[in-house]
Amino acid sequence: MSDSQPFEDLKQQVSAGKVDTVLVCLVDMQGRLMGKRFQATNFIEHAFEETHCCNYLLATDLEMATPDGYAATSWESGYGDYVMKPDLNTIRPMPWLDGTVMVLCDVLDHHSHEEVPHSPRAILKAQVRRLADLGYVAKTATELEFFLFEKSVDEIRKSGFSQLEPISGYNEDYHILQTTKEEDVMRPLRNHLFAAGIPVENSKGEAEAGQEELNIRFADALDCADYHSIAKHATKEIAWQQGRAATFLAKWDHNRVGSSSHIHQSLWTDKGESVFFDADAEHGMSDVMQHYVAGLIKYAPDCTYFLAPYINSYKRFSAGTFAPTKITWSVDNRTSGFRLCGEASKAIRMECRIGGSDINPYLAIAAQLAAGIKGLQDKLKPVPATQGDVYKRADAKSIPPTLREAAETLQKSKMLREAMGDDVVDHYVRAARWEQEEFDRIVTSYEVARGFEKA
Repeated sequence: MSDSQPFEDLKQQVSAGKVDTVLVCLVDMQGRLMGKRFQATNFIEHAFEETHCCNYLLATDLEMATPDGYAATSWESGYGDYVMKPDLNTIRPMPWLDGTVMVLCDVLDHHSHEEVPHSPRAILKAQVRRLADLGYVAKTATELEFFLFEKSVDEIRKSGFSQLEPISGYNEDYHILQTTKEEDVMRPLRNHLFAAGIPVENSKGEAEAGQEELNIRFADALDCADYHSIAKHATKEIAWQQGRAATFLAKWDHNRVGSSSHIHQSLWTDKGESVFFDADAEHGMSDVMQHYVAGLIKYAPDCTYFLAPYINSYKRFSAGTFAPTKITWSVDNRTSGFRLCGEASKAIRMECRIGGSDINPYLAIAAQLAAGIKGLQDKLKPVPATQGDVYKRADAKSIPPTLREAAETLQKSKMLREAMGDDVVDHYVRAARWEQEEFDRIVTSYEVARGFEKA
């Protein structure tokens, strides 16, 4: 598809018989693609304007359950419709699926046709607009880490998730020999995503057996989130096609390192000039960057839920695993929650290392932008950079260690309520509390094994 007229290109491809299916997708609260498969001719004649979906799609959990307690929708209100409005600029091929293209949708209220405010894409767009009002454009990049397993996800599911053997037998960080053995998944993943218009840079082995990292070039914040969600979806589908399984669970085994999704972020003018870089300033950090970073640090607890949305997410925060435990910033130091990259260069940026591989990128990036904007508005100044092993810094503030604490911090966040609105914050507080409620009622295999005889 060309950048200028993707819908016109689609019409030509449908007419030529090259495309027969259009995936019409929204992004749900968990960052997953949900939607419908349209016969392509029907899409270009009718559904390109809009289609509909049940409004429970933005009020479910990972299991697609329908928890109570959401103001936006409920059994009492009858679970009505939302409008899915295709963003025709997002039309792209899905080269790993024959004759198929996809389009992302904005989610609109069925009656007012206004964007649903708690839709992840709408939340991020709102923060992008706030930045634009200040004269800035956010450029972001997310790293996707995940594990590949020997068996297919269907085989693993039928085993009760007990046959979890990674695709390799040892730490493969930057390891070319081992990752060659995984190219049946990773090569088509890179090439298909690139053919889909996603600017993939590279893949590499990560710091555990079977762990992969996929890196996509930085882009405007909304594009970055779109790329992330599509790449995550593609990873699972292509692994499945090859008889493998991929997981983005933040911590699938307590004896192995977790998977992250670091968020690189910087601000620019609309003419493409970095406003983070000042050659005469310490580390090359402009006043704008210092204010922004100070906001990230001050409001990191408020944002933690959007970086760690599940019970399992918090198992990843462990000393000596390259996952942070402290809310500090450092210069090129991977033990810190925030790492300054590209010091004293035009590539200067801040990397948030708190987020796990299970993030919804729209929500995570939006929360980062909101914190940075507050830092800009209040002209906050960052504390000095930390040095050395930050894990050992007893004086440094800790990341909220549990979902329960992160949910309570989110609920009380004046900054995010001002930035996103009470309805949006309350919606995701309910999502967090539901995750906690579900976990609290389940008896785990750990409890049974530990106490069956000994208790």
